[in-house]
Amino acid sequence: MVSLVLVGLPASGKSSVAELVAERLGLPHLDSDAWVEETTGRSVGEIFADEGEQAFRRLEEQAVADLLARPDAVVSLGGGAVLSPETRRRLADHEVVWLKVSVAAATRRAGLTRLRPLLLGDIRLQLEALEAERRPLYEAVADHRVETDRLTADEVARAVLRLTGRTPVGPDHEVSAGATASPAVDDAAAAVDAAAAVDLASPAGPPTGAALSTRVGSGGHD
Repeated sequence: MVSLVLVGLPASGKSSVAELVAERLGLPHLDSDAWVEETTGRSVGEIFADEGEQAFRRLEEQAVADLLARPDAVVSLGGGAVLSPETRRRLADHEVVWLKVSVAAATRRAGLTRLRPLLLGDIRLQLEALEAERRPLYEAVADHRVETDRLTADEVARAVLRLTGRTPVGPDHEVSAGATASPAVDDAAAAVDAAAAVDLASPAGPPTGAALSTRVGSGGHD
């Protein structure tokens, strides 16, 4: 089985959602930022401060290569990982879900943490620039999209499982109507099943049907 990979802007909730999805699938959760920190013994912020962004991007590219070489995992990538052409090439061999967050929601969430080295000063202005730069790249690599402004991390995890057709392990993690989400969430997820289970990188472009949103992403480096 190929790895399931979550991409998106900082504060889109990739790490928290990936952890939930991995738990429900009985798979390891691997995170590119955490991998860089573990292998270097330094925080992402320290690497940015001491060596600059380009040095971090080189470490990140190698981390992504290492993580994607491991089969059967749920992988969360740092927001800028898709800037690497080599990483984008590697992602073509895996199933990728784009957690899409609006700049307004990301600004609110990012304001709750100091762990994102690129978001210093005017957070909204920085996020607008990142969104403009990275959105075409997320669109290019993603097989599925989940908009992430108003639902909980649990609801987004359920949507990811629905879209990817992956079956949770054990009855406690059943992804069915009437489980833990509200009927409105299940209705929206059903609409996503019908409209958004499309290859977003295909010539047909992204789906035009309903999408889901989520309240997640207030912590971590994603």
